[in-house]
Amino acid sequence: MTEAPDPAACSDCFSDQGLRLDAQEIGADDSTPCPRCGSSDGKKLSKRGLLELALRFFVWGSLWRVDYGAAPLIQFNDKQRTSVEFPPWLKADPAIFEEVLGIGFFHYGPRLWMVGEVEPLKALQSEETRPEILDRLLLEYPLCTIGEGTILYRVRKDPRELAEAHEYDSPPEALLGSGRLDSPDNPVLYASPDLQVCVHECRVAAEDEIYVATLEPTRELRLLDLSALIPEDTTEFESLDMAVHMLFLAGAHSYAISRTIASAAKKSGLDGLVYPSFFSLLRNGVMPFQTVYGISHRRIPQFQPYEEAAAVPNVAIFGRPIQAGTLALKCINKLVLTRVSYEFRFGPVGF
Repeated sequence: MTEAPDPAACSDCFSDQGLRLDAQEIGADDSTPCPRCGSSDGKKLSKRGLLELALRFFVWGSLWRVDYGAAPLIQFNDKQRTSVEFPPWLKADPAIFEEVLGIGFFHYGPRLWMVGEVEPLKALQSEETRPEILDRLLLEYPLCTIGEGTILYRVRKDPRELAEAHEYDSPPEALLGSGRLDSPDNPVLYASPDLQVCVHECRVAAEDEIYVATLEPTRELRLLDLSALIPEDTTEFESLDMAVHMLFLAGAHSYAISRTIASAAKKSGLDGLVYPSFFSLLRNGVMPFQTVYGISHRRIPQFQPYEEAAAVPNVAIFGRPIQAGTLALKCINKLVLTRVSYEFRFGPVGF
């Protein structure tokens, strides 16, 4: 980004290499000497840039992930002095933020909803209480439709018969029950309107032979839209929306629950689900579970459109829709990876 004028520090002020690289990305090119260290080469940061750097490196860089949810372990404000013990290579750097911004860093005790203390989510984890939440999901989440003209992509690695339609249908019987939504009695074809997400979801590597099928519904399909942010008059602790949000950001340990959602949707007569990709945050470069004074952005009306837009939708169609003629195979292409680029941030160790 390009920083505003009136620099207060520069990237060369910092000792920690990760912090220095983050500062270089945030700061602006400016050959005038830094008011702190005198460097003409460092990227210059205003007070606003330093505040962004503190949030990026110390707060989101200390993110602690648990089975469901996540929370930063470090926070800062202008009311406390620094009480965190940092490693030797980082010890001097927090003083720059203290000096310029008047802030201190401390260990953060998150609100418990951030680490999975959400009642509907806990109910989904129990086979005894799960049916009630499944009924609520079918009732409270909106339905959407897709039909002719909707393009979906399905990526495969190393298919045996490259140009055969069945290779791009739902997985064979022997592989059912290993994905997020499929089970032996409910085959699922996974697809997305976002080709980049399809490639991520398939965990492709440079040596893979990759193929992509372009699919289109042949009739109107009715889907339960779990990517929607549903309106609620409740806190995060009782939020069904937060429960689903956390469920689809969780790893393979959550699959047994999400498969029961798919089964319930199928039994209700729906054709499939729209659900947020596990890679939504990486696709859009956003941090999970953002808050203002401990209140989730998902509960604040002015932030809700942004939060909903951050969820990249995947589509799951029940059965074997290509074989059944529900999805038409428009074409198959070989997909050639030409470049892979990573964007990343840094954080302190030991937190």
